[in-house]
Amino acid sequence: MKIKVSKYQGAGNDFIVIDNRSGEINLTPEQIKLLCDRRFGVGADGLMYLEKSEKYDFGMKYFNADGFEGSMCGNGGRCLVAFAAHSGIKKYEFEAVDGYHKAEMHDYSESRCIIELGMINVDTVKKYSANSYFLNTGSPHLVIFTDNLKKFDVEKEGKYWRYHADFHGGTNVNFVEVLPDRLFVRTYERGVEAETYACGTGVTASAIAWHEKKYNSCEKSSGVITTKIEALGDKLEVSFKKEGLCIYRDIKLKGPATFVFDCIIDI
Repeated sequence: MKIKVSKYQGAGNDFIVIDNRSGEINLTPEQIKLLCDRRFGVGADGLMYLEKSEKYDFGMKYFNADGFEGSMCGNGGRCLVAFAAHSGIKKYEFEAVDGYHKAEMHDYSESRCIIELGMINVDTVKKYSANSYFLNTGSPHLVIFTDNLKKFDVEKEGKYWRYHADFHGGTNVNFVEVLPDRLFVRTYERGVEAETYACGTGVTASAIAWHEKKYNSCEKSSGVITTKIEALGDKLEVSFKKEGLCIYRDIKLKGPATFVFDCIIDI
């Protein structure tokens, strides 16, 4: 079977994207894993279908590199919006596994788009230790604050916490260094089972956790709070409003979504 696939990357987090609005493509976990393999396939952190939706402009179905359907992916969501735009879709309200999302196109080109993606609301942020927090931003994330992150062993520490017994079903793990004008974030991703160049839901969780750590307050925010993020692959931006104790609304993830290539592959 020959299919057309497109490759996109968002801050170095790369994805295979397939137009499946016809509903005819139903890849097996083994086929998805092979396509995502960096030696024997196309190579990607995950694979997405652009699907038909009865309620919205399109649907998003996301699979991790291990071949199994995953939870929400923020960088993937932006890349899917770029793919939708390149496919002629003009509006960007879509449904994913965690519910409704709306995106805005801030800069469009045939190669690189800047997209602001609406994320789900967050009502619970659990303080796990003096320097760590656990929350769900569409995917579960443990956020650990540390120093000297460039030399930090993300693979070793990430693998330890990813499978920790305190997190039923496993968790993504973000390590965050607070810099004067931004957060530097490195992420060990569940499903990829390795560090990735960026994680959209992870940097979103990191920005919220930093606000909890910094202010530790139930007061409402006076306006939109914006946090600049540095990931290994590019720069991102997270904004939100805080309404009360651990209640975050209007959460948005802004950053690039870049076309890499199209190809026809026989699987």
